[in-house]
Amino acid sequence: MSEYFLLPLASLPFPNINPVIVQIGPLAVHWYGVGYIVGILFAWWYAKRLATNARLWPDGVLPMKPEDLDDFIVWAAIGVVLGGRTGYVLFYDLARYIAHPLDIFAVWQGGMSFHGGLLGVILAMTLFSLKRGIRTWSLFDVVAAGVPVGLGLVRVANFINSELWGRPTDVPWAVEFPNGGPFSRHPSQLYEALLEGLVLFLVLRILTHSRLKLKTPRFVGGAFICGYGLSRIFVEFFREPDQQLGYLLGTNWLTMGMILSTPMVLAGIWAMVTAKPVTQPQPA
Repeated sequence: MSEYFLLPLASLPFPNINPVIVQIGPLAVHWYGVGYIVGILFAWWYAKRLATNARLWPDGVLPMKPEDLDDFIVWAAIGVVLGGRTGYVLFYDLARYIAHPLDIFAVWQGGMSFHGGLLGVILAMTLFSLKRGIRTWSLFDVVAAGVPVGLGLVRVANFINSELWGRPTDVPWAVEFPNGGPFSRHPSQLYEALLEGLVLFLVLRILTHSRLKLKTPRFVGGAFICGYGLSRIFVEFFREPDQQLGYLLGTNWLTMGMILSTPMVLAGIWAMVTAKPVTQPQPA
């Protein structure tokens, strides 16, 4: 820690944006919540666009009806919220919530895990696709293709909230966060917004529209999982670890985010390597 005091204090000014967009009495609308809502709505709209574009699918046969995705948005929202909150409680701050179990329901205080939210949505997609007779991997593909936009928005909201900031640094674009101590820090939230949001969305867009990988179920979903995992592991080298966890296994670099993201990279590679194009049965 002593080496941090050797870093210059010069940094970019933190844009003092109110985390609350509007407040009417006890009702407050936060940028964080808006990021989730807009992200879910965009993923729904984008999935419908993909699912109704016959050019993207084997022999032009659409994998599902638009009405299926209209119904699935409720399942997805429940999966994101329940999975994300459960994942944060289990992976990041279990001791606190054991001591104060009612805080589990105080979602307005923050505390969501992407990895938990992903598991929640995967479970929702599996159950929903089985119920509707939809190919599970195709549902996963169309949903995953639009998710990076929401990830990017939520990371920008993390920056506005002055949370999940980066490690001390002397790079020219360092930011001194109001609650991050007297240190110039990496704006790691914006790194994540760029990689997990913009870059990953563009990569998946190329796969769906130029490489036509929706004709190969689970390839796009695998690319999303692998791409997110790689992006998260990379940014974790610049992000301050969670205070209640710190670095793991006696190291000064290994974090919980890296541990949870490594299986994602492996699972994504497996999905892409084993994905096979679908051939529609020919009429007799």
